[in-house]
Amino acid sequence: MAALAAFAKLPAINSATVLLVGTNEDFQEQLAETMLKEKEDFKINIHLTRSLPLPAERDHIRPRIDLIVFMINVKSKYSFKDIESSLLHVDANFFLGKVCFLVIGACEMNQISVDVDTVLKLADCYCSPVLFCELKCESTRISTARQLLRMLQICAGHVSGVSALSFSSLMGSYIDYSSIME
Repeated sequence: MAALAAFAKLPAINSATVLLVGTNEDFQEQLAETMLKEKEDFKINIHLTRSLPLPAERDHIRPRIDLIVFMINVKSKYSFKDIESSLLHVDANFFLGKVCFLVIGACEMNQISVDVDTVLKLADCYCSPVLFCELKCESTRISTARQLLRMLQICAGHVSGVSALSFSSLMGSYIDYSSIME
């Protein structure tokens, strides 16, 4: 199966597509519903999958994917391993600002199965930003949805003067993860 290509398809006018990759379908659906409730000036397409690669037989009807969000539940080693193996099926061009990692469950330190530093190192290897979210809390879920929608808008090219790569590099240079985890 071929890698998911970043620029294999033309963009759609006033539309943007995000792919949520993660093993917990409940978390994916909660986040997707929250994103769709937000009012935006463009059409939002959200696709959910447990892992990559995506089935090749549906490639001809699949829209261009503008942003991939890898959802890692740090309470599950399986979640991390599945995301690690999914990353192998993503074209390198996606890592030019069109990928982010969403860490779920980091607030409950006594239940963590995957060290957050391990996730941060993985994100650093792929030059991709990391967001932290506790999906059980509605206000945090709404805030995260808004951040992802803004990233999606930029990645789809709907913000003039800002590219996905420049935005991603700005996010990476201003976030100090060590202060979050103390």
